Amino acid sequence: MDLTNLKPAEGSTHREKRIGRGQGSGRGGTSTRGHKGAKSRSGYSRKIGFEGGQMPLQRRVPKFGFKNINRKEYKGINISALQTIAEKTNLTSIDVEILVEAGLARKNDLIKILGNGTLSAKLEVTAHAFSESAMKAIEAQEGTVVKL
Repeated sequence: MDLTNLKPAEGSTHREKRIGRGQGSGRGGTSTRGHKGAKSRSGYSRKIGFEGGQMPLQRRVPKFGFKNINRKEYKGINISALQTIAEKTNLTSIDVEILVEAGLARKNDLIKILGNGTLSAKLEVTAHAFSESAMKAIEAQEGTVVKL
């Protein structure tokens, strides 16, 4: 072994070809940028959605409607789900924490109780909102409705 045959261990070096280091490198001259145009210039950065000067998709597509920034998004839970929770856990009062533990909602969700299904248990239900049919169904079983 001598200095003429020293080389790094197999797989230890991962250097990419250096660009713009003269004609002998095979990547000199235009340095893989082609001739002329914006992409050949230094400092070029393409805008998001740029399509070569063609009108971009986000400007071609018609826009309509209205997004209400004050909209409150509720997580809907039917009274049939309340009935199954009451049967499984033998509870008489159901609130947001119990619904989160059951996996029906997340802790920051606003919860609205909806009237789909049947309810046969007397429950005290605490939630952010109730539909008319859900309130009637809960109160028909002599339960109570508590709005947060």
